[in-house]
Amino acid sequence: MPSPGALPRIGVLSLALDTWGTRWNSRHQVLTRLARSFPVVWLNPAPEWRHALNVGRWRGGERTVDGLPADFMVRDSSAFTPVVYRPRWVGRLLLRVRLRQARAALERRGCTHIVLYVWHVSLGNALYGVRHDLSIYHIYDEYSHAEREQPLDPVEERLVRAVGQVFTVSPTMQSRKGALNPHSVLLSNGVDYEAFAAPASEPADLKSIPHPRIGYTGYIKKQLDWDLMFALARRRPEWSFVFVGARTAHSEITPILAQLEALPNVHFLGAKPTSGLATYPQHFDVCVMPYRVNDYTKYIYPLKLHEYLASGRPVVTVPLPALRGLEQLVEVATGADEWDAAIAQQLVPTAMTQERRGLRQAEARRHDWSRIADHITRIIRERVGNGTHDDV
Repeated sequence: MPSPGALPRIGVLSLALDTWGTRWNSRHQVLTRLARSFPVVWLNPAPEWRHALNVGRWRGGERTVDGLPADFMVRDSSAFTPVVYRPRWVGRLLLRVRLRQARAALERRGCTHIVLYVWHVSLGNALYGVRHDLSIYHIYDEYSHAEREQPLDPVEERLVRAVGQVFTVSPTMQSRKGALNPHSVLLSNGVDYEAFAAPASEPADLKSIPHPRIGYTGYIKKQLDWDLMFALARRRPEWSFVFVGARTAHSEITPILAQLEALPNVHFLGAKPTSGLATYPQHFDVCVMPYRVNDYTKYIYPLKLHEYLASGRPVVTVPLPALRGLEQLVEVATGADEWDAAIAQQLVPTAMTQERRGLRQAEARRHDWSRIADHITRIIRERVGNGTHDDV
């Protein structure tokens, strides 16, 4: 036990749906930066019991990652502690074992106070599986993905009320969910500014694609308005439409994607690691965010917004609540006619003056992930250091 009055050594135990890999999202960006201040354990999802014998991790254990802070650890659970659904008490017991082993990894680093950092509503049971001094629920998406407004999930409502700290990423999400917890803070999504702003060579698979390039980076998913993109690509055969990103398993968009791929001016370049993805927007002529406007997208804060702005390139987007106040930096359009005119307007030389480029990049720099992580670090230190714990 630390001596009375001793400063706590804080460790962060994080649970997300992702297995650690080369495609980074908000949780990767935040946690690797928190590791500059605290030891962090990224607990990979455990294998489901049917597959546990095939994962080859009999003992489990943690490892560091080359190029990241030495206090950032990725932990694999043992094949002896898989996910089990029935009986429920066995599943809860194995979850407690996995969490306590991860906590022990932080204690071996000298941590006396543990922050449990939860990134998805489905992981909320962890609050009752391991002792912690502060719990955080970081809501980076509307996890229902419902296109029409649904009643708030009672499970998520209980989680929001139960945790010690909530972070939300959009004003609409803050109003709906953050308001349920007195310790709730609105944070935007961010950008690795230097990665997207630093001049980079043109990717090899872009070189043969003619300008002007109308580009999108991100998942190829049903939340995008593919009918709009198809209409624009047919209307403007002299423009090249470029889509960079992995395809999600949304079978309902397969027919329209096939129609798009059949057009000679449409190019799907496939999935890229995060390090490679950053080089594409600066070689587009216009960056686009063609989301479908519905009750799901009104809650989002697109990761790609500040990535595009960091590149300095013009941006055309559908109207989203999270973008209010940014109308001087992005062009907002609705429907094919407005989109056609907006893109054409952003292709003229005045859209890429040094002043316009500088304004876009200045806004992106304000949202660098390091600044966001510094804000989270201050909150953690204030909450844990002041003794306002929610130990379980």
